[in-house]
Amino acid sequence: MAGEIPRLDQQKQLKIAKSQSEILREQFEKLPEADRSIFQNGSLFLALNASLCSLIANGMLRQVLNITEARIAASLPVVVLPFISTVAVFESYVNLPLMNGELNCATCAWMRGSLIGAVIGCLYPAFLTFPLNGALAARYSTTPLPSKENALRYWVNISKPIFRKMRIPAILQAAFGAYLGSKNHETYIKMLRVSGFGRRSEELSE
Repeated sequence: MAGEIPRLDQQKQLKIAKSQSEILREQFEKLPEADRSIFQNGSLFLALNASLCSLIANGMLRQVLNITEARIAASLPVVVLPFISTVAVFESYVNLPLMNGELNCATCAWMRGSLIGAVIGCLYPAFLTFPLNGALAARYSTTPLPSKENALRYWVNISKPIFRKMRIPAILQAAFGAYLGSKNHETYIKMLRVSGFGRRSEELSE
């Protein structure tokens, strides 16, 4: 019998968490259109910027490697993969925890958004262009490629100026991600207020 008590407590906690999540989702639909639009579509704009960052890095790398072939075929993965990744990660680590009532810290929300914007929304798309264009350079012999012993040094030397130029897009993405994280946390506070968790929302907004 003693072993059943923790199980009952766990089931009770899950039930409470589920009911809170359902209440938040119901109250979300009652919020102004502007708040709901930013919460639902903000990650899409961050993802579009990620695709743009990827295209910029891809263009610079293709120019360095003298690649002129397969423009459209090479552009599709560097556009689609960063877009999907940015939306998925932002929804998983910012929006979903907020809707489940699990992300109560405003600082944590904007920091998560900032990291996602900089890393997933800019640095990852830039890294993604290297294996793709490296394979194209080898296939079409557009530029002399190093031996395996010197490959790491070669790609590091090529990547330095590209990532140097990508610093400004990375900062902009970090700022935009932080703004979205902060804005969505404000929306979460509004949901708490209209759902009856007034005291908790006041504590979190202080």
